Amino acid sequence: MDTLFGGIYRGKTVLVTGHTGFKGSWLSVWLHRMGAKVIGYSLEAPTTPSHFELLHLDIISVIGDIRDLDALNETFATYKPDIVFHLAAQPLVRLSYENPIETYETNVIGTLKVFETCRKHTVKAIVNITSDKAYENKEWLWGYRENDPLGGYDPYSSSKGCAELLTSSYRSSYFNPVEYKKLHNTLLASCRAGNVIGGGDWAKDRLLTDIILSVSQGKKITLRNPHATRPWQHVLEPLSGYLIIGQKLLEEKVEFGEAWNFGPNDEGSISVEEVVQNVKKHWDKIDYEINRDPNQPHEANLLKLDCSKAHIRLQWKAVWDSQTTFEKTLTWYKTFYEKNKILTSEDLHCYISDAKAKGLSWAN
Repeated sequence: MDTLFGGIYRGKTVLVTGHTGFKGSWLSVWLHRMGAKVIGYSLEAPTTPSHFELLHLDIISVIGDIRDLDALNETFATYKPDIVFHLAAQPLVRLSYENPIETYETNVIGTLKVFETCRKHTVKAIVNITSDKAYENKEWLWGYRENDPLGGYDPYSSSKGCAELLTSSYRSSYFNPVEYKKLHNTLLASCRAGNVIGGGDWAKDRLLTDIILSVSQGKKITLRNPHATRPWQHVLEPLSGYLIIGQKLLEEKVEFGEAWNFGPNDEGSISVEEVVQNVKKHWDKIDYEINRDPNQPHEANLLKLDCSKAHIRLQWKAVWDSQTTFEKTLTWYKTFYEKNKILTSEDLHCYISDAKAKGLSWAN
């Protein structure tokens, strides 16, 4: 596995903020398997159960807050990362309505402090993970491109738009590609991905998590917005994109220090109710009811990405279709709840094998 992505991560010191979260834990295990020295920096695992804790990864795990500049500086000074994948965030829309101050402090000021720490310690590459919700969503039928306006209706989406503006400012002010190897030695990119699913996500107010928890408690899942349409993809899909970008930046390819979209094909964009009907095929214990609460906070009904840039310039594309994505996800949870076993390693190896079969360059 250490030959993936041109073998670039073998022996590299990689710092992952938010490593105890869902995406961060999957990224950490992948990097670890490729021979990277992984340094995790994050708050304690946000849920019980926790995918990160179930993995028992042999990595360095620093428990800290990205808003704590002193703790960040100490961690960077101690471990001297070659590259930083910044995933730490307050990631939930509904929670952002309840606690907007924490949301902006974490997603904007926390990101600012990560960037400043990277600048002080001359990190070679930074991959900042934001969200498809960073775009000014007009709920149109076509996907958003990387040069479309940023915005955000709710505090979470707005905070991710702010994080993208911050990224652009730092790229222009401190990590300008024109001045690379002259005034600085850092390349900075940002990645925007749609809704991700996969085994090990127990965060509150996420559709698949709510489904799984309802099944484990013998209850029906309540759908708040059954016709909302999202681009669903397995967590490994955008992670492969992040890792390609990290590879390009570590290879000092200046032209890849930009914003990038990673999302599924159109067949992966389906409604919430269709998702539930789909996963019922793989776990017949699932049942649901619809409860449209007129007083619930606003959430977008339609949001999709145009990933042409990644397809053309990175030769990146999705490995699994929506049917495989849902099947892998439900099988992971069924195996966990019924056999007390996690299938993370098996899913990762299967994903890589399928990517090789499709001839994707990063997998060969």
